[in-house]
Amino acid sequence: MLPLSALPRLLPGIALSALVSGLAILLERVEVALSGGHWIESLVLAILLGTALRSSFRIPSAFDAGIAFSAKILLEVAVVLLGASVSIAEIGAAGVLLVAGIAAVVVLSLAVSYGIGRALGLTPKLATLVACGNSICGNSAIAAAAPVIGAEADDVAAAIAFTAVLGVAAVLLMPALHAAAHLSDLQFGIFAGLTVYAVPQVLAATASAGLISSHAGTVVKLIRVLMLGPVLLALGAVGNSSGGRASLRHVAPWFIAGFAAMMALRSAGAIPPVLLGPITTASGLLTTIAMAGLGLTVDVRSVTRSGGRVVLAAIASLLVLCALSLVLLTLLAIN
Repeated sequence: MLPLSALPRLLPGIALSALVSGLAILLERVEVALSGGHWIESLVLAILLGTALRSSFRIPSAFDAGIAFSAKILLEVAVVLLGASVSIAEIGAAGVLLVAGIAAVVVLSLAVSYGIGRALGLTPKLATLVACGNSICGNSAIAAAAPVIGAEADDVAAAIAFTAVLGVAAVLLMPALHAAAHLSDLQFGIFAGLTVYAVPQVLAATASAGLISSHAGTVVKLIRVLMLGPVLLALGAVGNSSGGRASLRHVAPWFIAGFAAMMALRSAGAIPPVLLGPITTASGLLTTIAMAGLGLTVDVRSVTRSGGRVVLAAIASLLVLCALSLVLLTLLAIN
């Protein structure tokens, strides 16, 4: 539980994230008033505004703790609350073939991404970090894999830099891809779950497509995240110079357990129907604040500092992941 003594340190960054999200929500309402439609969702606007602010100005370090809290903890709480809107029947409906397909996509993406990184001259450890971040869950996978393979701090920083920028870019481009590729809402949700780096980013990417996409994307993404455990165990089994081990908190993140618990309560009818609406609203609001916090952590100038080969490897790996995901949709004939 968060100690009360930490609140003064967190409040400035949380307040700034909330302010940016509030401005994003206001801009969305202005957009609707002027055009009659949601061309850019508040979630995306929050990321754009936050990124613009971080990239244009030097934000005092006093805001950093609260911004990090908003971008991580608040978004994890939002994911837990989202579990109340998903029933176990939805996962059962996904079917064994889809779960097996998700695992296959992750494994193939890991292998191809690692090969691309090595072909471009990345060290084995940096190539491994890029592959894990791209194929599983971005920064979380990188942070979890780093101690297991004994990665250097510079390699971790370079890998996380690409994840931050490409993660935001994926969220911004996904709605356009939805229309351009003529994907159904279900197909789009599964595609987003297979390709977007973080669970909350899946929410942002699928927000404009509706609940079907958001639910499908979240379920697929959570299954994909669960692949992190076996991957870390495999990396640890291969062996490394540091003798690192997979951390339980990375293998089984608390918010995944929380999401599953809320989903179980919803499926058992233990959550009163009158509370479902407010819970969904709270999840959406927290996600918007978290997206503002995420944007406030991204300085687009970091791309130039992370190295051209890392960026090229990351982009090529992401394109491969997108192609594998589209092949899976075709093979399973998902409509």
